[in-house]
Amino acid sequence: MTQKPSSGKSTQQAREDRLKAALKANMAKRKAQARVRSAGATDEGKDNKTTSEGS
Repeated sequence: MTQKPSSGKSTQQAREDRLKAALKANMAKRKAQARVRSAGATDEGKDNKTTSEGS
């Protein structure tokens, strides 16, 4: 029973490290998705403006 608290700290630290890594990966993924979406919206806006100006 006395070993659980000491191993619990290392387990807790390992858990926090895994969560930090997962959060970092998730944020990078979301930023990449946002970049693609904003680039797509900009391209679509340009296409729509050219089409309506030409008419």
